Amino acid sequence: MNQPPPPKFYKNPGLAAVLSFFYMGLGQIYNGQIAKGVLFLAAYTISWLFIASIILLPIGIITTPILFIYGMYDAYKSAEKINRDIAYDSRQPGGPPVN
Repeated sequence: MNQPPPPKFYKNPGLAAVLSFFYMGLGQIYNGQIAKGVLFLAAYTISWLFIASIILLPIGIITTPILFIYGMYDAYKSAEKINRDIAYDSRQPGGPPVN
């Protein structure tokens, strides 16, 4: 039996960025990018552990804010790309009708 593909839902880029602000990687998980979200969470945790270490403190001080800002930026841009892809697919022949 030929079943239709599951529906695709638009993502809110602002919500994705805010979720990443409050919890690193959550914006990526909201976007459906589970592995990417877990990777961001692991990298951010390791970066914080560097801050806790006296020897690796300078590395942690540099990487933690970079990861924090990039995580929010990536969540926002990924949500925008997902929305563009959904809009493009809906205009293709055989795609869902556009209202």
